Amino acid sequence: MSIHVYWGEDDFAIEQAVTTLRHRILDPLWTSFNYTSLSPDQPDTVITALNQVMTPPFGAGGRLVWLINTTLCQHCPENVLAELTRTLSVIPDNSCLLLTSRNKPDERLKSTKLLKKYATEFQEFSLIPPWKTELLVQSVNQVAQAVGVKLTAQAAEILAEAVGNDTRLLYNEMKKLHLYTSNHNQPLDVDSITQLVRNTTQNSLQLAAAIRIGETAKALTILTDLINAAEPGLRIVATLIGQFRTWLLVKTAMENGERNPQDIAKFAEISNPKRIYFLQQEVKLLSVQQLISCLPLLLELEVSLKQGATEVSALQTQVIRLCQLCQRGGH
Repeated sequence: MSIHVYWGEDDFAIEQAVTTLRHRILDPLWTSFNYTSLSPDQPDTVITALNQVMTPPFGAGGRLVWLINTTLCQHCPENVLAELTRTLSVIPDNSCLLLTSRNKPDERLKSTKLLKKYATEFQEFSLIPPWKTELLVQSVNQVAQAVGVKLTAQAAEILAEAVGNDTRLLYNEMKKLHLYTSNHNQPLDVDSITQLVRNTTQNSLQLAAAIRIGETAKALTILTDLINAAEPGLRIVATLIGQFRTWLLVKTAMENGERNPQDIAKFAEISNPKRIYFLQQEVKLLSVQQLISCLPLLLELEVSLKQGATEVSALQTQVIRLCQLCQRGGH
């Protein structure tokens, strides 16, 4: 019996975990007979999946049944729960049930408790918050080691800044760097990373800077450049949220009378205390209340994009509102 439950917003990491599981369980010659994937829009998906997973595999290898984007851990009808209770404990050893979802399982539900009881894996794949720079650098170093790319410490920081928490982009850039370094034994330095990796995060930080001083026209121009460069809206918003959160924490520490750069850096979760002086200058003309007021607008923008709002229009509207909020402090 093998039951795997994966959830979280890091779609690429989940895709990799699913691919690894498929290679481990399925025999390539018998995949078409023993592999079933069911999307949530199909009728009676859970019942169908449980019936399929109880069917012995054909030929070599095992059987894999995948419930894609399932809501089983958010809502579970009584008849489905009864079928789960009857089936989960008796799934054959050579069959695997896989459930994936972007949403966190509701720990209060009986279906979630049942899956946790029998699951071989019950794993979250969450995105690293964009303001947790140390974790982003750690992720870069882990992927570099896995792919076989050597980086200097500063190069790893620059790459983390460039890709943010976009795992797919990190792997794509790392594969490109691996090809580049195939004939080199020396670690890649900052100059090499700057030449090879497109840094749209830096452009998003320029957008944040334009918003901070209330320069609406400049902010909209930078936003247009980002959109034309095919930068995902959610990634732009993630960078803005991270930057405004950092500014708010630094300003709050200043308002509370804190003067020690090390203490402010610790409070604001900034790995390099030398950045504090520059951040203090950036927020000098903004009030804590202005910065607090910006965050709900950014979170509202993030939610609307996730719900399918028209990306360009939603981004432009909120950028204008944010500039207006900051204008009193910027001039």
